[in-house]
Amino acid sequence: MDTLIQQLINGLVLGSVYALVALGYTMVYGILQLINFAHGDVLMIGAMVSLTVLGIIKMIAPSTPLVLQLMIATAVAIPVCMLLAAAIERIAYRPLRNSPRLAPLITAIGISIVLQTMAMIIWSPNPRVYPDLLPTTPFEIGGALLAPKQLLILVVASLSMAGLLLLVNKTRLGRAMRAVSENPRIANLMGVNPDRIITATFMLGAALAAIAGVLVAMNYNIAQFTMGFLLGLKAFTAAVLGGIGNLGGAVAGGLLLGIIEALGAGYIGDLTGGFLGSHYQDIFAFAVLIVVLIFRPSGLLGERVADRA
Repeated sequence: MDTLIQQLINGLVLGSVYALVALGYTMVYGILQLINFAHGDVLMIGAMVSLTVLGIIKMIAPSTPLVLQLMIATAVAIPVCMLLAAAIERIAYRPLRNSPRLAPLITAIGISIVLQTMAMIIWSPNPRVYPDLLPTTPFEIGGALLAPKQLLILVVASLSMAGLLLLVNKTRLGRAMRAVSENPRIANLMGVNPDRIITATFMLGAALAAIAGVLVAMNYNIAQFTMGFLLGLKAFTAAVLGGIGNLGGAVAGGLLLGIIEALGAGYIGDLTGGFLGSHYQDIFAFAVLIVVLIFRPSGLLGERVADRA
């Protein structure tokens, strides 16, 4: 029973990160019908920028409280990632907006490779140690352990996702985003500038990705230039699982995928008689993707399809 509770906690922590990143995928898809495969690498840039900021703080003000260091690093990483996402949208995606769907998809993969290469040049290809900025003494819950950094991930991810849902559903910007998602031409006739809204959507997704990047690097105490690739693919799987283009579906898909992966990692050894170990946990994410695409391609909560007439 203790193992089950522990894996459920691990799954919720992992799923919260997947959900944060999946929201970026699903927002862009809901408006542009585009899968931004560079989104995971924006997450990586956020982690790397925050690590650089921590290094600068350590040099010029080493007595700064660790929690404040984390807040400053995150506060710098978020606008950097937002500006990067705006530049990617303006330079790489906007000129291809009316092109066949294959063109922006290939461009997204190209942008991903470019970002990874730039990060490798700037921060070196070797993994970088991300310092512990929180206490390491875990809390005990029903025989399972919850580290302070895991609790922070749950709290920050929940607040970020709730804030985004409120923004989309209760604010003027959110109404404009929904209008452009429904039909950008009619939204333009009603006084909404689709280009600005699309850029804002990319920037919002990048802000969530930056937060997720800092949380992931902090959780695993490591950051490297490839860290966003696999995480981005899993977050995309979560978006498809919940229903691509559906914000609630992205959150549900991320949490469910995290729990499935954690439970699989915890019990795969017993189920296979030791043939497969916990390091095979990645197969569950992509097995789920295959099953969903075969039996329910619209996702658990349904894909949101905009009117493009």
